[in-house]
Amino acid sequence: MTIRRMIKTEADMLALGKRVAQKMERHGFIALCGDLGAGKTVFARGVAEAFGIGHVSSPTFMIVCEYPTEPKLYHFDVYRLSDADELYAISIEGSGADCRTVVIEPHGARTEELFSEDSCI
Repeated sequence: MTIRRMIKTEADMLALGKRVAQKMERHGFIALCGDLGAGKTVFARGVAEAFGIGHVSSPTFMIVCEYPTEPKLYHFDVYRLSDADELYAISIEGSGADCRTVVIEPHGARTEELFSEDSCI
């Protein structure tokens, strides 16, 4: 399912993340597609706050942040990866076994390779 919304403020993006988290299934997966600075980390922070995590930072240089929720929340930023093979090498596939996963991907050519359009918000 693709959801398209015009979000005007950081507070609105945070609130959207919280609302989506409340409807997220135990093994949910969210692919966020947007340009740098579009608010993807703010959205992820809203998701994390809904699950009781107080601080979320962008995993741009770490690629993935793991948060101690039940089940675990993984926050990936695949901006620096060159292809889907690198994404699987850092175990995005294995992380879905008992976790919630938020994947962040700037809009671009790699988006189509990594995610179907139906998996992007």
